[in-house]
Amino acid sequence: MTLVRHCRFSAIDFESAGAARGKTDSPVQVGLASWALPDGHADPFVSYLQTDSPIQWSARKVHGIGPEQLKDAPALLMLWPEFRKRMAGAVVVAHGKGTEKRFLRAFPGHGFGPWIDTLLLARAAWPHLADHSLGALCESHGLTNAIHTLVPEKSWHDALFDAVASLVLLAYVVESHDLADHPVESLLQPDTSRWHQFKRS
Repeated sequence: MTLVRHCRFSAIDFESAGAARGKTDSPVQVGLASWALPDGHADPFVSYLQTDSPIQWSARKVHGIGPEQLKDAPALLMLWPEFRKRMAGAVVVAHGKGTEKRFLRAFPGHGFGPWIDTLLLARAAWPHLADHSLGALCESHGLTNAIHTLVPEKSWHDALFDAVASLVLLAYVVESHDLADHPVESLLQPDTSRWHQFKRS
């Protein structure tokens, strides 16, 4: 049984090209960052990613990434040493982990995990909130300035900014709910039953 205070957490976020009809989506940027008690935030990494898929207008409208940023960018598979260094042995964090887990299938048998989904964690912690998107949660709890301090000159839908934001949100949940001395397993499958009740009402 490992306590939260003894874990290293590594967050990951991908921005994507957007899925065209009948095509598979692909990542165009990845951000990685770490957080631990009591060391704090560390080890940020961000990179654009080479893709053969055209960036859809709907995706570019969200993240602002175009072909000009991807010129000379590495392919995802070339970054395996960075992923292994930052994520091996860590508890992996993402907000709505489905996209991140899907893109990591590029590394078969990578073994990263266990995973904490801060979307599910936030729904369990604050089931009454109407909006559990990462930006809305950080705004409602006054966390956005702290994120800007850690990741200056970046903003929402930059992969590094969003990765750091998920860690800032996780740290806030741990602090506000006094979870540092709880088993990390308590964060892996949070009880979202009250959120489902609010959603149905």
